[in-house]
Amino acid sequence: MGNKRAIVGTATTAAAVVLLALGCASSGRGEVPTIRHRGPAVHFDDSGPARYVPKLLDAFDQERAMEVVAFIDRYYRAPANEGYEAVIDRLLEELRRAGFGSDPRLELEVLSEEMDHPAWTPRSASLRLTTNGRTETLHAFSEGTGVDRVMLPINAPSCRVAGPVALALDEIEEGAIFVTDAPVGQVMRRARQRGAAAVLSASLQTFNTDPTGQKRHLDAIQFRTVPAGTTTPVAQISLRSYTRIQEAVVSGEAARISFSAEVEFDERPLRTVVASIVGDSRPDEAVAAASHVQEPGACDNASGVAGLLESVVGLAGLLRSRALDWPSRTLVFLWGDEFDQSRVWLETTERHPIAGISSDMTGQSRTRTGAIALLERMPDPGALVTIPPDEHTPWGAGDVTVDDLNPNGLAVVARCAMNDVARFAGGWESADHPWEGGSDHDEFIERGIPAVLFWHFTAFAYHTSLDRLDMVDAAEIRRTQVALLATALAVADPHPGDLPRYQACLSMEEEERVLAAESAGRSDIAKLWKEWTEGARAWMKREML
Repeated sequence: MGNKRAIVGTATTAAAVVLLALGCASSGRGEVPTIRHRGPAVHFDDSGPARYVPKLLDAFDQERAMEVVAFIDRYYRAPANEGYEAVIDRLLEELRRAGFGSDPRLELEVLSEEMDHPAWTPRSASLRLTTNGRTETLHAFSEGTGVDRVMLPINAPSCRVAGPVALALDEIEEGAIFVTDAPVGQVMRRARQRGAAAVLSASLQTFNTDPTGQKRHLDAIQFRTVPAGTTTPVAQISLRSYTRIQEAVVSGEAARISFSAEVEFDERPLRTVVASIVGDSRPDEAVAAASHVQEPGACDNASGVAGLLESVVGLAGLLRSRALDWPSRTLVFLWGDEFDQSRVWLETTERHPIAGISSDMTGQSRTRTGAIALLERMPDPGALVTIPPDEHTPWGAGDVTVDDLNPNGLAVVARCAMNDVARFAGGWESADHPWEGGSDHDEFIERGIPAVLFWHFTAFAYHTSLDRLDMVDAAEIRRTQVALLATALAVADPHPGDLPRYQACLSMEEEERVLAAESAGRSDIAKLWKEWTEGARAWMKREML
């Protein structure tokens, strides 16, 4: 997931829990599964996303998905670099094998655009500490699969430097290696002006702290990007290494650091894969789902890429075998560079986008990362003033004004899908929250197109060297991706019988939101929620018939 972007311009209540349980019990499907969704309650029946969830769950091959996750996790992926290209080629291979590009109803194309900077591929790096004649390696990698590979921020230069340690900006002398726990972006310019030969940062976010108390975050190296064209040698280090360097300096061990890095720069276009399931009766209208290839994590975002691929392959098989009816609207699936992939498609497509969905960080293991599945809604009154049952994640609130509100019912469809997956998969814990921003859904929202994000947070390994294959849960990828695809299908192929369910959900949400706002003394927000749900009803009647 990328950086927070402003839009241009909780616990579920006891009553909701009862409604959830009653909804499951009334489905006539035997024992009630554990459905724990933090957010407004939904009405349960077999319409909307529920029409698709059972077959999508059956079609999803977890083993095949994890094989692709493992393949992607081999590479440190930056825009258009060697790892990125290898993943794009693998996606094209798998999609062609599923019939895309050979069946006229399954379109496959590659969009290319020139980048304004070279593609960056890391080859190796080494960071050594010498004290009193003894040398120890703190971090190193010599191949793309190395755990310490993210010690080099994207766009970092090749280098071979050595020098004494400086732990504060005012201690830097010409040729010193500046070591800090501040983000490199905050200190790089000043360190360079003072003559630093290199900058090493042990920065971490507060949410990177290991929630289990095992202190695994002490060995985490934060993934970073520095501006293209950066010439100052730069690296990320772990807090454990930072502490070791501090101890050496304080004890007067005449500490020196040697740092080398080898990277390659190549001129090549940035590719985006576009796979489309052409709609049967409304092919010019499209529902799009995007998953970004760049960034080096297994959860972020090998799980999103591989999970969406497996969902699409499984869906193509169901449609071609006539196990599912062909959708009336076109389904479009995008893989490429975050934000850019959605932007380039939106700027070039001749189809009319109805909705957008971001598939980002969809496979975190709850046991190993502490994260649960989340649905991020687009800007609604909850993003203006957050009132329980809403609550923001540690990612933090985005910048929203009343003018940014665009009432629609996409989040209702997605919330139904998450609850339907929990019902048919034997239980699942999930939540929804107000818009915060930071992934492809923002590109749609900025253009007034309804969009949501499926993701997981808080994940302590997020954007660190610890986000590798052992943090991924195949069953979680399956649940999240089925919820995402069921949402897309429900919008791409709406049936008249779906509308009563959505309207019932909207009425339940309106009652809960208005009561919460008025109880908090915010009659202005209560009024906005009434207006929002009324607008969402109008959107449902217009787009979901």
